[in-house]
Amino acid sequence: MKKVEAIIKPFKLEEVKEALAGVGVQGLTVTEVKGFGRQKGHKELYRGAEYVVEFLPKVKLEVVVPDGKLKDVVEAIVKSASTGRIGDGKIFVSTVEDAIRIRTGESGEIVVS
Repeated sequence: MKKVEAIIKPFKLEEVKEALAGVGVQGLTVTEVKGFGRQKGHKELYRGAEYVVEFLPKVKLEVVVPDGKLKDVVEAIVKSASTGRIGDGKIFVSTVEDAIRIRTGESGEIVVS
């Protein structure tokens, strides 16, 4: 099993969620986060004063999928989250040793498929 973490622009969340549903993802976790990458924030004007916004609002998606679905899930996120501009985000993939459904005690890939 693989855990896919994607940091995306907030306005792309609905589009990414629909793309993931289209490849069979049944559940995901969404967290509102702030951060910066190469774009290093931006400047804004508020009541005539200029200030720097260092941490930009982003959305973090987390989903655990069977190894066989990984390629489809990553492709769905890349296609649906991309705007072609700096700050589109990142995807991180890591290995998950096990998953356990609390209600039934089931474990393994059946929990996430």
